[in-house]
Amino acid sequence: MKLLFSIILSLFGCAAAFAQTNTLDHFLETAKGNSPLLKDLRNQVASNQVDSLRLRAGLKPQVNLNSGGLYAPVVSGYGYASAITNEHTFNALVGVNQTIVGKKNVDAQLQAITLQSQSVSNTAKISEQDLKKAITTQYITAYGSLQQQKFNQEVVTLLNQEDTLLRKLTRSNVYRQSDYLTFLVTLKQQQLTLLQSRLQYKNDFSTLNYLAGVADTTIIELQEPKIERAMLPDPGTSIFFRQYRLDSLKLVNSRQLVDFSYKPKASILADGGYNSDFMGQAYKNFGVSAGFSFTLPLYDGGQRKMQYRKLSLEEETRQNYKAFFDAQYRQQIAQLKQQIKDTETLLQQIDEQIKYSEGLIKVDTKLLQTGDLRIADLILAISNYFTVKNLRATTNINKLQLINQLNYWNR
Repeated sequence: MKLLFSIILSLFGCAAAFAQTNTLDHFLETAKGNSPLLKDLRNQVASNQVDSLRLRAGLKPQVNLNSGGLYAPVVSGYGYASAITNEHTFNALVGVNQTIVGKKNVDAQLQAITLQSQSVSNTAKISEQDLKKAITTQYITAYGSLQQQKFNQEVVTLLNQEDTLLRKLTRSNVYRQSDYLTFLVTLKQQQLTLLQSRLQYKNDFSTLNYLAGVADTTIIELQEPKIERAMLPDPGTSIFFRQYRLDSLKLVNSRQLVDFSYKPKASILADGGYNSDFMGQAYKNFGVSAGFSFTLPLYDGGQRKMQYRKLSLEEETRQNYKAFFDAQYRQQIAQLKQQIKDTETLLQQIDEQIKYSEGLIKVDTKLLQTGDLRIADLILAISNYFTVKNLRATTNINKLQLINQLNYWNR
């Protein structure tokens, strides 16, 4: 009893695991986990956080141990001038240097790093949307191939049923041998189409694994993608427009950093230790010293205005790109919504046509049993049914692709 229960539990677990591996969400999560680009961008954000810590650490007093020695011998009056070299010197000093930086200057430098992190983080979100769109597009394509394969299998099954009946009627001389051969050619062609659709599904599924970074050649049946139209955010909060706002803030920050580079700079320094030329009482050459440095930029040939000009040109370029993207964005959203609406209308019309085609085949099947139907008419009815069913599958896949393109902008 326990063994039976264990087997049932194992089979249930395997079924659950299989169901989880053939869904769209599974491939999306796998692709995000395997993407080296997303990992790289996350590492860049972490690296910028380290840069922020390094900047703060660099503003603290810097303590260094410095040591140096020199020996310049004078032999028989030949050698470097002792007044310059002191012949032999040695020092071992601990130095402390503190740069004096204003709070606004520090805040501007930290803001530059923060804006860079936000820009990389936003790029990561856009890259994630790109990956999601690519995986979903291929998933829909593979699912469409699977549906085509199932449809072709359904067609072959239907033709096989008609073949069984028609063969009996031909043997009973209700239909001629040539009529049956005409029908048989159609059946064989459809069987070849079925084999071709199976190969297509394998190729599309393998491409899906490739994009998701899955090294597996096993072919499984995909579940129907659950794709619904998402509510699009206001462009002001969209990640696709946020990049332009961040670029604007970065340009403002760059202008601030240019201004701070022309502010006076000051630092204080001190050291202590041993510094001697061994000319006198060397054991007394322990001591300390302190000092400061001050720099005030006065003239640089007008480079400051040149940098302002460059930043102004970059801002103009940013505005041009933003205006163009905004126009494209609104046009594409409107176009996708209209295409989805038209596709839904077309699907309704196709569904009505399918009902008529199915009804005609049922009538033709009854007429076939009595021999009151031409084989050419049967083949035409089945062909029309194939065409409209295939059109519905193709149109539905196209609708899913359009929704996927529209949902790309939902973040």
